[in-house]
Amino acid sequence: MLCRGVAVMSPRRSRLEIRLSILSAVRDGVDKPTRIMYAANLSWKPTQRVLGQLLEQGLISEESGDGSGRSRRRYVITDKGVAVLRYFDDARKLLPIEDVYSQA
Repeated sequence: MLCRGVAVMSPRRSRLEIRLSILSAVRDGVDKPTRIMYAANLSWKPTQRVLGQLLEQGLISEESGDGSGRSRRRYVITDKGVAVLRYFDDARKLLPIEDVYSQA
């Protein structure tokens, strides 16, 4: 990102932002692990770790399909996951936080 001609690094995403990013991707129909990884802009190991945590918390569910002998995992957001996304979307609307890094 450029700010007055000087390159400025974006701040690191919080764990919450990463989880919400994955939940949003799954809600929007991205269901395969690799596609979720790309949509959330993560590497493989963190994606696997977060998917496992979201499964444990009941925010997503895993569906296995028997296809051509390969294990095909697909993820679907649960009602609880939709409620969590709605909660944080509403919070963002109530408390608009300006992005400090985008102001010049």
